[in-house]
Amino acid sequence: MTNADLLEFLFTLAQQAGDTILAIRKRGFETQQKADASLVTEADHAAEAIIVAALRAATPDIPVVAEEEMAGGHQQGVVRRFWLVDPLDGTREFAALRDDFAVCIGLVEDGAPVLGVVGVPAHRQIYGAIRGHGAVRRDDSGEHPIRVRGKPECGLSVIASRSSARHSLMAGYLERHTIAETLYAGSALKFCRIAEGAADLYPRFGRTMEWDTAAAQAILEEAGGSILDANTGLVLRYGKPGYENPPFIAAGA
Repeated sequence: MTNADLLEFLFTLAQQAGDTILAIRKRGFETQQKADASLVTEADHAAEAIIVAALRAATPDIPVVAEEEMAGGHQQGVVRRFWLVDPLDGTREFAALRDDFAVCIGLVEDGAPVLGVVGVPAHRQIYGAIRGHGAVRRDDSGEHPIRVRGKPECGLSVIASRSSARHSLMAGYLERHTIAETLYAGSALKFCRIAEGAADLYPRFGRTMEWDTAAAQAILEEAGGSILDANTGLVLRYGKPGYENPPFIAAGA
């Protein structure tokens, strides 16, 4: 498949996984705790099963690195081209019956995300991008190109998760900027809000994994933004040991 075919395929997968997640939320579910103290639900596993099976059937030559498989002990060595899947990013928000959870599917080549979708089922939105072809949002009104906004004269809109906003390094970093407001959201939705010009800055100093960011990075970069390693100032890369990210700064213009 061409990258355009792959993107269309991912839009369909994100929709299917999102519908499954919403159906499970409607009928009720139990929440469990994984070994790393993060949360997991039936919806995480059901969405991942849909996505992983479809990716392996359609692209058998591209390995899949998926969050719940990795948590279950599945090991995947680093290769030059691979899928990164977070079937339900923002499980904590989902479990709290909030709407800011997402489905993330990204394709990495030579350490860089080149294609990705982020579905936001409760908002009936799916964001997508191919490297070199811009970023879009699909919703009930159709498909719309998205772009980061210019720096607001009144100060930046910072977007953060409800927990990471209290991180001590976050406060120190934000002291160097003029901040007009702080918005709160879970999951990769934060990156998408920057990509569509609804926020400007997302500093993250807590722990994240590559499947949390790959799809969203493809979208944000194609919308004119960036995700930089907070330690080096370089663009965030993929295929790192353990698939763990360093602290990073996601920003618009």
